[in-house]
Amino acid sequence: MAGGNSAYQLSPLAPGLYLVATPIGTARDITLRALDVLASADVLAAEDTRTLRHLMEIHGIPLGDRPLIACHDHNEAQVSPRVLQAIAAGKSVAYASEAGTPMVSDPGFPLARAVIAEGLTVTSAPGPSAAICALTVAGLPTDRFLFAGFAPSQKSARRSFLQELAPIASTLVLYESPKRINQILEDCCEILGEGRKMALCRELTKRFEEVIRGTVAEVRQVCAGRDLKGEIVLVIGRGEKAAADAATVEAALDRALASMTVKDAAAAVAEAFNLPRREVYQMALARGKA
Repeated sequence: MAGGNSAYQLSPLAPGLYLVATPIGTARDITLRALDVLASADVLAAEDTRTLRHLMEIHGIPLGDRPLIACHDHNEAQVSPRVLQAIAAGKSVAYASEAGTPMVSDPGFPLARAVIAEGLTVTSAPGPSAAICALTVAGLPTDRFLFAGFAPSQKSARRSFLQELAPIASTLVLYESPKRINQILEDCCEILGEGRKMALCRELTKRFEEVIRGTVAEVRQVCAGRDLKGEIVLVIGRGEKAAADAATVEAALDRALASMTVKDAAAAVAEAFNLPRREVYQMALARGKA
């Protein structure tokens, strides 16, 4: 293994692509396994090679004579064949995002898909993720959540994006640029509702970490006029389940009964419309016999 007199002198890794999660702020948040992979891989690839070099220097991992390949949004399609060739030749390749977990609003998907398509090994050294970190500090339900990534920057597309998310009965997790935070908060007030619970998480794990909790309207008011900086994650609580008339519930039951048992269809529709399960079950029985 290349690497000199590192504290992480390990046995060679099996050939394959190793997706390495890296810290989103504090350098010590990296996992021991991630350090092992970075020390042992035959080839290193990174969204930002300077950031990975610096991280390895902090943790005493020499690059040695190993190749370090830049692989980001603008060149991933061109770089992937080189990585595939290395793995096919029996090499282990570690790929790291600039911060966080590869493929979670970061590069890595075309590369991983290409490796999988060739029947080669893809594995993960999991770790930091801004989305998961925000969920743990937001104070909102985590039993069911949807990660929606970045909202579109154009206003009309962003509003359509939020309208699609509005009826989803899950906690929503979004990334946003500080340059557009006031615009999206305004849209959230109008489309998701001013009273919906929210947490704005900024600079997570960094020196100036901040979490602003409250309703959408309250968070918007706190942020108004402020020049927010750094990475922002929005965690938005579930909306209230909409009331529905009998015709809407019956139509939903018919759709559910087309692919579910009476019991499962009734449970799903009762959950969707916040109705007593027993009542919906009786409706489902009647429609099943019709």
